[in-house]
Amino acid sequence: MNITKMNPSNTTQVPSFLTLFFAIFFVVVAAQSLSENCIGSSWNDPSRGDGNWGGFLKNTTCASPFERYLYALARKANQTEEIFPSSREQEECLSRIEDGFGCGIERLSNGQDGCSNYTVRDVEDKLGGELRELDKSCKNLGPDSECGECVTAWEKIWRSGNEGNKLCTFAVLVLLMSRRVEDTRWIQKLYDCLRISVNHSEKKHGKKPALVTGLEALLGTVGGILLISAIICLLLFQKRPRIRTRARKTPPKEVEPCYDPFSQNSGAINVISLKEVYLATDNLSASNFIGQGVAGKVYKGVLSNGQRVAVKRIVNDGHIETFVREVTNLSRVKHPNLVELIGHCDGREESFLVYELCDNGNLSEWLFGKDKFLTWIQRLTIAIDCAKALCFLHTYLDGCIVHRDIKPTNILLRDGFQAKLSDFGLSKAINKELSYVSSEVRGTFGYVDPEYQKNHHVHSSSDVYSFGVVLLQLLSGQRIINLEVATPMTLSKMAKNVRKSGDILEFVDPKLNGEYSREAFLMILKLALCCTGPKQHRPSMDKVAAVLHKACRISEEDEFLTPSFQSA
Repeated sequence: MNITKMNPSNTTQVPSFLTLFFAIFFVVVAAQSLSENCIGSSWNDPSRGDGNWGGFLKNTTCASPFERYLYALARKANQTEEIFPSSREQEECLSRIEDGFGCGIERLSNGQDGCSNYTVRDVEDKLGGELRELDKSCKNLGPDSECGECVTAWEKIWRSGNEGNKLCTFAVLVLLMSRRVEDTRWIQKLYDCLRISVNHSEKKHGKKPALVTGLEALLGTVGGILLISAIICLLLFQKRPRIRTRARKTPPKEVEPCYDPFSQNSGAINVISLKEVYLATDNLSASNFIGQGVAGKVYKGVLSNGQRVAVKRIVNDGHIETFVREVTNLSRVKHPNLVELIGHCDGREESFLVYELCDNGNLSEWLFGKDKFLTWIQRLTIAIDCAKALCFLHTYLDGCIVHRDIKPTNILLRDGFQAKLSDFGLSKAINKELSYVSSEVRGTFGYVDPEYQKNHHVHSSSDVYSFGVVLLQLLSGQRIINLEVATPMTLSKMAKNVRKSGDILEFVDPKLNGEYSREAFLMILKLALCCTGPKQHRPSMDKVAAVLHKACRISEEDEFLTPSFQSA
């Protein structure tokens, strides 16, 4: 699709397949590709028996590569909210898995029948009952626990239909695994229970042979003819009303109007017309594309008053909840370190959020970009800005607001490297009378609090965990997990090993070139490990901010830091 050809005069005519395309294009900016997730040891332990997953695989020896592939899908779903990959992504993945080809795994890819195009949201909306039942029945699996309830729930879903429904069944399984992607013992037990369950059950209950009798075939043929005849009659009956309806249809308006469904909550947030949005972004020109948020693409633009802005486009099919959440939360909170929501527009096919533009990009670009560099003091200042923003959200008068997606790509930088938190599409407001609320797990792989993944309790401590991970990245300049080594290790585990050994040189970002305060570095390393530790030991964000301020003062007084490295 050439998005630059869209304009206000034809937005009401957006084809349904384009709407579907944008609805499933729900990706996280920092997510890894599927092929990068297709690593690790085999899941299948021969001593536990083989299985062909209810005949879905061509033979029992395919269980091992298939289970590794399922785990790769689960990790990918955790990162991007996509369930099945494209055929190209799948081919790259299977090329990294021994004996991955020729097993029938190819059917679990985007573009096949059934649920192959489903996103995480689709599974939750359309297969929520099956998902909840499987989750409830399998959540307590352990090394010594019985498989009975879990297997029963799985077989109920498995027997629900044809080959297309098998894809739906695996879509449910992938989403369930994605919620506990780091709990590999539980996933191994889940595999042990499910890989042979359907096979054994079919033998036990005596599955009917595939051949049918002559009478059954005759009845089936007659029934098919009657069904086809009924469909033809129905189409003929409906044909004339359709013609009359089409004849009465009025031509589309030149500009689709925007209305304000948030009149009671929007406060000072402006309602911006659709025409203004398209003029500001040059019809969503590809040259103005600057990034991808939780629920849509982001473009830079200039409003008619000359103000430079960032515009997030949200396709209403499936993501309107994100639009409502951002408007309601950002419209009532103002802070120097929160990105300002200038206005919004809600149309029939698409909605837009208009923010202040942060010219310096995001923290991820500066930490991981080859030609970009942040001084030690700049890193501390950015951390302090984010801590102040989170402290403000967590102690808001009307109740705590949990961001739920703290990561470098959501930390925007203005001139002078002032940091601002952005993207409130996953945020959750908690009434001040409550300590937490329950919700489906949301966030980005590597930044999600493990305790939140287990109990589904949204609490401010989950933001503290995510912020602790960001602190580790500010110290090391490294991504969440290094996939280039023989044994991949998470950043938090690397940090714990460094703290035990005392050799911080193993963890310091080489870009700093030795220009940092060792005392302040150790102080922040300890702070980050507290933030990513058990929930009961995590500090509140006001205490985090206090430690960061102290580290900054120590660094500014450090005689080994030259003035050029203290300032921008």
